[in-house]
Amino acid sequence: MNSYERFCFNLLGARMKAKREQYAQLRSDLVSARSKTPFEVYLSTALVSSAIVGLSMAIVLGLITFILNIPSLLIYRGHVPESLVPLSQYNLLLGTIFVVLFSLVFFGGMTYAAFLVYPNVLAGNRRRNIDATLPYAINYITSMSTAGITPAEVFRLLGDSPIYGESSVEARFIAREIDIFGRDLIDAMRLVSASTPSARMKEFLQGAMASVSSGGNLTEYFRTKANQYALENRQTQKMFLDTLGLIAESYVTAIVAGMLFLIILQSIMSVLSGEKTPFFLYIVIYMMIPFGTVMFVIMISSMTPET
Repeated sequence: MNSYERFCFNLLGARMKAKREQYAQLRSDLVSARSKTPFEVYLSTALVSSAIVGLSMAIVLGLITFILNIPSLLIYRGHVPESLVPLSQYNLLLGTIFVVLFSLVFFGGMTYAAFLVYPNVLAGNRRRNIDATLPYAINYITSMSTAGITPAEVFRLLGDSPIYGESSVEARFIAREIDIFGRDLIDAMRLVSASTPSARMKEFLQGAMASVSSGGNLTEYFRTKANQYALENRQTQKMFLDTLGLIAESYVTAIVAGMLFLIILQSIMSVLSGEKTPFFLYIVIYMMIPFGTVMFVIMISSMTPET
C-alpha cells in the first residue's frame, strides 16, 4: 500500500468496511486477480480518484468554456419558449455551469466504473494465462510426483517456477496456505479452487482433492489430466486456426474488396455529378477502412490463445 492509497484509506476506509456486502462481486474479482490491495483500500482509492479526476476535468473544461466563450458560438435556430428568452443574456454563465456539472459527473463516473471493472479484467487475463499454461504445469508436477516427491512439495516447486505463469501463482498460494497458515493440502486446494478465475484449474484441483481424500493414486491422476489437457490444447489450436482463416476471408471480402468497390463507385458518382468534395468518399477512406481494420485487429487479439 503506497502513500496515496494510505491517504485514501485513512480518509474513507472506516466507511468502506460497512459496504463489503454491497460489493461482493468486486471483492471476488480482487481475490481472483490475486490483488495485494485490500478491498477497503481499493474502494477508498476508487472513490477519491474519481472525485479528483471529476473535479480536475470540471475545472479545466469549465475554464476553457468560460475563457473561449463557447456558449456564444452555439446558434439555435429553432423556436425558443418566451420564458427562456431572458436567460439568453446569461448563456455564458449557464453554459459554464452545465459543462462543469457534466464533466464532474461524466469523468468522475467513468473513472469509478473503470476502477470497478479493472479487477475483473485482470482476473480474465489470469484465467486465459492459467488455461494456456496449466497443461505444461501439470506435466511438470507429474514428473515431480513420479520421482516420489510429496504433493505439498510438488505444488511448492511449481510455485517456484515462474516459467508456468499464473499457474505458478496458484500453486504458490497453495504452498502459502500450507506453510504460513498451517492448513493441510486438501483445505489449501479447496481455498484456491474456490477463488481461482480458471474453470480448468478449479476442475483440476477438485479432482486432486477427491483423489487425495479417497486414497487414490495422485500421480496417475496427474498423468491422466496431462494427457487430457494436451489433447484439448491441440483441439483448441485447430479450432483457432480454422476461425482465423474464416476471419481472414471476411477481412478480404469486407475491408479490401468491399471498400474498394465503394471507392470506385463513389469516384464514378462524383465525376458524373460534378461534385468537387466527395464527402462520402472521405468517410470511406479516413474512417471506415481504419475503423474496420482496427476492429479486426482487436477481435483477433482477443481470440488469440495465450502463449
